[in-house]
Amino acid sequence: MERSLVMKEEKVRLLFVCLGNICRSPSAEAVMKKLVKDAGLGDRIEIDSAGITGYHEGDRADSRMRAHAARRGYVLDSISRPVRQWDFHDFDLIIGMDDQNITDLKRMAPDLESVAKIHRMTEFSRNKLYDHVPDPYYSGAEGFELVLDLLEDACAGLLEYLGEEMEIRK
Repeated sequence: MERSLVMKEEKVRLLFVCLGNICRSPSAEAVMKKLVKDAGLGDRIEIDSAGITGYHEGDRADSRMRAHAARRGYVLDSISRPVRQWDFHDFDLIIGMDDQNITDLKRMAPDLESVAKIHRMTEFSRNKLYDHVPDPYYSGAEGFELVLDLLEDACAGLLEYLGEEMEIRK
């Protein structure tokens, strides 16, 4: 799997993306923010999330997702917004949750340089049982817990990648 970024002196900017920005991507944002804070890298890595669509623009994360995340110590406080054209310029990595997110992001990307920034969340997973992060919206409690399990694993792998490939250190 080829993942390359140009080493930058300024912050590395990560954008997590799912369909509506109310379940998976705000959870990925919260999990990654906690990992980055705990690693003392808050001044080196900036994290945001967005949705392919603007259906839920201005809304908080799904209440079920917030409740499950809170039980694990995560705060989902972001407000839903759609991906915007300038996101492809502003962010170093744009990380989708499933194949449809990746397809949509590539369709939205303004140029090949932007396409190269797009990755699937599970590329960073250490446990390769799943090749995508499934949408829990129409599932029960187990779906929300699975999303958090997958995101905790993949975000830890992403932090390792940033440390190894981008030489991000305290």
